[in-house]
Amino acid sequence: MAAETLKGGTGAGGAAAVRRLLLDNGALTALIVLVIAMSALSGDFLTTDNLLNVGVQAAVTAILAFGVTFVIVSAGIDLSVGSVAALSATVLAWTATSHGVPVFLAVLLALATGIAAGLINGFLISYGKLPPFIATLAMLSVARGLALVISDGSPIAFPDSVSHLGDTLGGWLPVPVLVMVAMGLIAAFVLGRTYIGRSMYAIGGNEEAARLSGLRVNRQKLAIYALSGVFAAIAGVVLASRLSSAQPQAASGYELDAIAAVVIGGASLAGGTGKASGTLIGALILAVLRNGLNLLNVSAFWQQVVIGVVIALAVLLDTVRRKAGAAPTAIGAPGGGKGKQVATYGVAAVVTVAVVGATSFLHNGSSGSDNQKIGLSLSTLNNPFFVQIRSGAQAEAKKLGVDLTVTDAQNDASQQANQLQNFTSSNLGAIIVNPVDSDAAGNSVKAADKAKIPVIAVDRGVNKAQVDALVASDNVAGGEQAAKTLAEKLGGSGKIVILQGQAGTSAARERAEGFAKGLKAYPGIQVVAQQPADFDRTKGLDVMSNLLQAHPDVQGVIAANDEMALGAAKALGSKAGKSVQVVGFDGTPDGLKAVEQGTLYASIAQQPSQLGKIAVDNALKAIKGEKVEETIKVPVKVVTKENVAGFSG
Repeated sequence: MAAETLKGGTGAGGAAAVRRLLLDNGALTALIVLVIAMSALSGDFLTTDNLLNVGVQAAVTAILAFGVTFVIVSAGIDLSVGSVAALSATVLAWTATSHGVPVFLAVLLALATGIAAGLINGFLISYGKLPPFIATLAMLSVARGLALVISDGSPIAFPDSVSHLGDTLGGWLPVPVLVMVAMGLIAAFVLGRTYIGRSMYAIGGNEEAARLSGLRVNRQKLAIYALSGVFAAIAGVVLASRLSSAQPQAASGYELDAIAAVVIGGASLAGGTGKASGTLIGALILAVLRNGLNLLNVSAFWQQVVIGVVIALAVLLDTVRRKAGAAPTAIGAPGGGKGKQVATYGVAAVVTVAVVGATSFLHNGSSGSDNQKIGLSLSTLNNPFFVQIRSGAQAEAKKLGVDLTVTDAQNDASQQANQLQNFTSSNLGAIIVNPVDSDAAGNSVKAADKAKIPVIAVDRGVNKAQVDALVASDNVAGGEQAAKTLAEKLGGSGKIVILQGQAGTSAARERAEGFAKGLKAYPGIQVVAQQPADFDRTKGLDVMSNLLQAHPDVQGVIAANDEMALGAAKALGSKAGKSVQVVGFDGTPDGLKAVEQGTLYASIAQQPSQLGKIAVDNALKAIKGEKVEETIKVPVKVVTKENVAGFSG
């Protein structure tokens, strides 16, 4: 009886120990489960190239998150890190390439920019008594605006000597991964071995108690936010190096990923807990999720749902852990806990390697056997034009029996670079890319070329890299046609406004260039205002409403896409199509419907469905080794009420 009791007690104790281990290391457990699951589900996941891709894709988020860890440990928040990263990279590129500043000095200026932004945040919070959320939200807007002002909304080429940060050592080891590891070690040292690190935990645990104990809380907060700014600047430089250009819109939304990585890694938003290793694991979890879901051809929309669920579960696990009395994940105090932590990570690594190695036999190296797979990376699916490209491509792929994987870059050049790397490591038969930015896509396309994977560009070209074919209509020519159409409708004279696309995108630049060229032939046309509305219908409505206050006598509107044109028409109300003529661009279903109803005078239709169809046709030709034309032009067409009924798109 005693023996049975002893065995039962031992079993219960073992179960409790396992439960406690899982609770204390929830993020690590989640990472192991994810790696095992992705290895089992996709034969493309467990390859050296793809695992290095995961590391590269985690690097920028992790570096940002290390800086955010300092802030969250001290019970603060920093929403500005993505914008500060973009501003720092823009300052480096602008000073080094446009003003001839030595690269070393330009790098120091970029770091100084990050420090300055952090100090301003810290000053507003410490001495201005602004809530961290408000102070850093303001800096988010200021930094992004300054990046756009400095760059004039266009990418700036990055210095070659700094661009090597986006390369590899020995042809296989990515430099961004090395930078990530170095910054992680620095963050761990700061948190665990320095006075300011101990101050972070003290302030986060109880700020008033820290102040009463003699800690100069305000000065410490200045240093904490300055550190966050430095890490953001370094992340921006690494990101721009990968893209070979400083993008003023880069790292948009990355602050949320950084915060998510910190929280998933076990830190508490209430402050007092957090560690660099946990943050690294959190960043890897996000990277593994995105990489694996890409490889599994999961919809980009569902990917956002999955990541949101993972963040919620991470916070829920933290709550459960605390209620269960699990040890805090983060204080990083010296002693036996360190050895136990190292042992835990070692055991986890062994278990992961063993299980993943076993699952690899399930696939038996078959991941690259089917070369009838094509990847399509679209700049965004939050726009009817690109949705139509996808529809045309999917219909043609289904007709030809091709397996088509579609990804959505959400107008983020770095996210698109990650997706293209995933396609390359999956050894697809061909890749179709609709670049967010023509320059930023160059390095990823070079990697595909090196892997001998045909690349077809659609709608926009790729700079500094060789593509097998470009399937596109001419944005500049389309812009000229739009200007001509409106000018002739107005009889060659009148006041007009131009609604521009999203700053920094090639489509916005090229269409604006076309508008300017077309209007040169009509000196009687006066452009009274030009404002960006970011290709968005709601912003088109708001911007047009504002412009009407200053220019109530406007007679025409040219919009760089149909969505903005429809927003402008809504703002014009009964004037649209009568006293004010509106010309859009793209020939989307809603735009064509408005043309038919007379709300829009015309739309410059690019036939996006045809772009998608022709891109798939040529990708399949390239896979089969057949000759493809270097440039395949799909003609633009001016669609008005007279010919809209016969236009199919």
